[in-house]
Amino acid sequence: MIRALALVGLMTLVSQQPTAPPTGSAQTPPDTDIYELSFNGQLETLKSATPQAISVAKGYDNQPFFTPDGAAVLFTANRDGKQTDIFEFDRGARRVRQLVATPEAEYSATITPDGKGFSVIRVESGGTQRLWRFDRDGRNPRLVLTDIQPVGYHAWVDPDRLVLFVLGKPSTLQTALVSTGKGTVVASNVGRSIQRMPGGSAISFVERLENGEYWVKELNPVTGSSTPFVMAPAGSTERDCAWLPDGTLLMSAATRIVAWRRGEGWRDVYDVAAHKLGTVTRMAVAPDGRSVAIVVNEGK
Repeated sequence: MIRALALVGLMTLVSQQPTAPPTGSAQTPPDTDIYELSFNGQLETLKSATPQAISVAKGYDNQPFFTPDGAAVLFTANRDGKQTDIFEFDRGARRVRQLVATPEAEYSATITPDGKGFSVIRVESGGTQRLWRFDRDGRNPRLVLTDIQPVGYHAWVDPDRLVLFVLGKPSTLQTALVSTGKGTVVASNVGRSIQRMPGGSAISFVERLENGEYWVKELNPVTGSSTPFVMAPAGSTERDCAWLPDGTLLMSAATRIVAWRRGEGWRDVYDVAAHKLGTVTRMAVAPDGRSVAIVVNEGK
């Protein structure tokens, strides 16, 4: 049974197009591929980037995460038709290897702050969905947060503090401490895209307001306070975000990637329609800001 995090995470209150089936659903995750867009760090040159394959195997390839040194991309894939595991793409060798092969399903691999391992959302044998950690070589799994579930997505603030997207009706944004195992709700009706912002410890997230508008907000993970700074652009149903090192915000909008800077409006910076790749559902930015990994739905 696949409790498909990458898709449930879009929750019905934030998006009417969930990216994966909920627990117990007879549906299967969509066919998705991962490509890399390399450019010189200037948005003007992103438009001419040629997509290079990271993982385009048949089936589900999703949730790319660049390692801090930029040498590799961790991602989630379903290779056996049973459940998802964690894989690693070597950017230099352009080669994929499997990091985790377990009976459980793992999603959203994220390098831990100490650099010695990576955390994942694991769907355990009984269906419980919690945050786990593996060593960097994919061994020695252990539970990070015992009592908080069902966790959909996460972002590390520091070695003890995390921000979590927790599934529910409504979905909630929570801050949590590894040392206590406790979480605190700081927002609700939120989207799945929670991202560490450049230049500090702030986390961005998307929240649906009572008037139906979707706003990108900045969370102070220590105080729990948040500040809105831009409304999501028209045409963005996934509302998946990523940050360039210079503070430029990227968001997916159907086949397009749009960008926003403080003092400027949204503008188109890339369109995968020219390459017939489908709609953009997720993004990740390399540490040097010269590459964007995108997930596209095949055939859409």
